[in-house]
Amino acid sequence: MSAPSRILVYGVYGAGKSTLAARLAERLGLPWYPVDDLLWEPGWVEVPVARQRSRIEGICRRDRWILDGAYHGWRDVPLARAELVVGLDYPRWCSFWRLLRRTMRRLVTGEEICNGNRESLGSVLSRDSILVWHLLAFGRARRRMRAWQADPHGPPVLLFRSPAALDRWLAGLPRDPDQAEREDRA
Repeated sequence: MSAPSRILVYGVYGAGKSTLAARLAERLGLPWYPVDDLLWEPGWVEVPVARQRSRIEGICRRDRWILDGAYHGWRDVPLARAELVVGLDYPRWCSFWRLLRRTMRRLVTGEEICNGNRESLGSVLSRDSILVWHLLAFGRARRRMRAWQADPHGPPVLLFRSPAALDRWLAGLPRDPDQAEREDRA
């Protein structure tokens, strides 16, 4: 069986979607389109949903892609074209701890997230904090992934309940021949 060429990575905030998408892109030689770059303009201005959908449709018309999320207003678009959904179905404590650790690191380092946007102490302590979003969205994201997995008409869904299980799966994936050659030369 050949590796899929259209992959949707899904999970709750902080589970590691972007990290996984980057690893898959490197391993499989597929282009990765970070969803945050498509959804947020500088100053944390949200792109209108119609424009988000148009951007996602343009990507999903291609033969090869990885997306690291799917949100209301356009979730159906990648699901209709994905050859594989990889769901990070980690326990709440695991994904929340990862999110908290990442958020604290970003606060300290001033790391850019997307389009010049950064986390701030004000944003972390606000009602719209990503930490609050995690708590509110966790159950919905989990139910959604599990429903996708149970749907015989949708794309195949692999759910990973732990980072160790995900790492074992990744180790078994074929390598992009170009990437393997670059590693051999290094």
